[in-house]
Amino acid sequence: MQVKGALRFILLSQLIIPFILLILGVLLGLYQVLARAGIIRSADFLGINYYQGLTLHGVINAIVFTTFFAVAFGNAIMLHQLKRPLKVGVQWASWLLMVGGTLMAAWAMLTGRATVLYTFYLPMVAHWTFYVGATLLLIGSLLPYFLDWIPNTLAWRRENPNAKLPLAVLGNLINFTLWFLIIIPLAVTVLFQMLPLSLGLASEVNPLLSRTLFWFFGHALVYFWLLPSYIMLYTMLPKLAGGKLYSDPAARFALLLFLLFSIPVGLHHQYTEGGLSSGWKLWHAFLTFMVALPSFITAFTVAASLEHGARQNGGQGLFSWWGKLPYWSREGDKWLFAYFISGLILFLFGGITGIVNASYNLNLIVHNTAWIVGHFHTTVGGLVTLSFLGMTLYLIACLRGVDVKAKPFALAAPYLWMLGFVIFEVALSITGLQGAPRRSNIGISYLDPSNELLYRGDWLFWSHVGALGGVIAVVGFLAYVVSLVGTLFAKPVRAPAIDFPIADAVHETPTPLVVNLRPWVTATLALIAISYTYPVYESMTRGIITKVPGYQSIENNLVPQQTLQEQTKLP
Repeated sequence: MQVKGALRFILLSQLIIPFILLILGVLLGLYQVLARAGIIRSADFLGINYYQGLTLHGVINAIVFTTFFAVAFGNAIMLHQLKRPLKVGVQWASWLLMVGGTLMAAWAMLTGRATVLYTFYLPMVAHWTFYVGATLLLIGSLLPYFLDWIPNTLAWRRENPNAKLPLAVLGNLINFTLWFLIIIPLAVTVLFQMLPLSLGLASEVNPLLSRTLFWFFGHALVYFWLLPSYIMLYTMLPKLAGGKLYSDPAARFALLLFLLFSIPVGLHHQYTEGGLSSGWKLWHAFLTFMVALPSFITAFTVAASLEHGARQNGGQGLFSWWGKLPYWSREGDKWLFAYFISGLILFLFGGITGIVNASYNLNLIVHNTAWIVGHFHTTVGGLVTLSFLGMTLYLIACLRGVDVKAKPFALAAPYLWMLGFVIFEVALSITGLQGAPRRSNIGISYLDPSNELLYRGDWLFWSHVGALGGVIAVVGFLAYVVSLVGTLFAKPVRAPAIDFPIADAVHETPTPLVVNLRPWVTATLALIAISYTYPVYESMTRGIITKVPGYQSIENNLVPQQTLQEQTKLP
């Protein structure tokens, strides 16, 4: 479908702006892994404080880049699959809010007024521009969902009353329904706790309530990242492999299960938190394990689809068919396969370590250690980042009307990234089990031989191995940059148009259970109410006894806003 004018500019800029920021995020990640290994022993680098860089790295990579991409990808999917025009006015409003909000938050972070890390819950307090900027970004990301995609979907249904909704459209609507639901509690803590503290309108805060509301958002955010990747795995990977999607109903069922189970799981980030009943933590642990169910369905469906494609290409035997997949193919769009398969391999590590994190007992061993960093970089840094990067390159080529340039670099990039992060994940998991903390510049403390009190020489080898993995991943990213820049500035050879390699399905008979989204939304709301009503009540009542003053981020330091006047006692 051809795209031109303002809409083409908006879609291109929704891909290019976050990519430019991502370059900074990746370079800051390189600095952090070298600093943690003691290779760079400094509290700052090129004028950026370690924790300021850690905040920028997390917010840019995990929130800004992913949100911009999800909106751009969602716009492209709805436009291509429904064949209905997007409203330019809505898209401009969304673009202005997202870009304006990003610039506001970036100013606060770059000037040291919002060094509150990616997990910015209280009592750390940022400058008010950080919160307002983040709010504008999130509001802007929802405008297309409410004002473009839902109206277009309803119009499409009226025109096609007997047709099932395209799988990619269903996945996109599920993802942004999830996004809307998890933004609500985040908005509550930002508007009624964080902003009043930042503006000096409140003097103390309930941090337990803030953390509970944040993790309502914070873990479900992982699935907001993952679902666009799953849409690609279900709708495009089978065709790139030369075959068909094994089961359309199974894919729809998995996507709907993500909506149901991915939200009421936040307390597994609060196992060590006082004030929350252990029974409710156990309930959230159970639901966290339930999220593995749609992942297992996906693993089977994607593997069966890959086998179908490989056998269509002449693959035989029990396992030898794997050799018929297009790992290094430069033909047409098949270079995208490298990004998806590399991401899937990394996601295996992320899934295994995630099971450990979800365990009520095992989590106590790895909580707040380097293990979590390794896990995080094989989920959002694995399948999510690689599929987003691959699709960004693909869409830029489509919207510019050019072929992807420097394909050898484009093909090498995901494999180098995968190799780097496999090494990184293994190394950080081992140092995490040895007790190395996360969120810490251990290069100037535990890995500094001159610090006889803290020095841990047993962490040194694996910290250096982790740094090696980080360097290899960055080399892969630089190879990707070469291809993307070449594609971005290449001379157009055709009219700009969006055309996805959408696969047919082997089994596609519609099943009533997976046709209608409304019952699943109702069940999701009911499960959220069951799982969060009492924990939020506990946070509001028990959290009162631990009220604290806010700690304002000023020049990269956290300064108490004022001394607490009195400590409220439990009634």
